[in-house]
Amino acid sequence: MPLRPPKVVNLLKCPYCGNEKSFFEITDDVITTTHYIQNKDGSFTIEEKSSQSLGDVKLFCGNCEEDLSSFYQRFSEMIF
Repeated sequence: MPLRPPKVVNLLKCPYCGNEKSFFEITDDVITTTHYIQNKDGSFTIEEKSSQSLGDVKLFCGNCEEDLSSFYQRFSEMIF
């Protein structure tokens, strides 16, 4: 008898369209710092990049674009 994979109980699913694959976040008031190295040919390569969020972070469904910010805490805990 083949075994079925276990069901994920904490899977985030959009309550509006059922999407469970793609999501995006928008952060207000972000400071981004990027350090570059200039190459011998005059082009630039990113050496280091950092950002600091000073505002709110909102989560959206990547399919229907509904605001899912009420799920943000759970979402942020599952980013590895």
